[in-house]
Amino acid sequence: MLGMVHPFSKALYEQDGNGNVRVTAKDGRWGLFRADGTWIEGELFEADPQLCGWVGGPKVAHHRIAQVQG
Repeated sequence: MLGMVHPFSKALYEQDGNGNVRVTAKDGRWGLFRADGTWIEGELFEADPQLCGWVGGPKVAHHRIAQVQG
């Protein structure tokens, strides 16, 4: 899975492959959230909406990095 660790809580934020973010706390509790931070399921009810957006949001290629076809 693609993801990152929250700098303060040390929770792991991972994509689930369906546009949602699975957040796993250090103690093993987890929750599933939408990219805007809205809770879907799990025993963890709070997540950082900014980090959810970074991890679960759309991946857009930067126009200066994208390869030119031709």
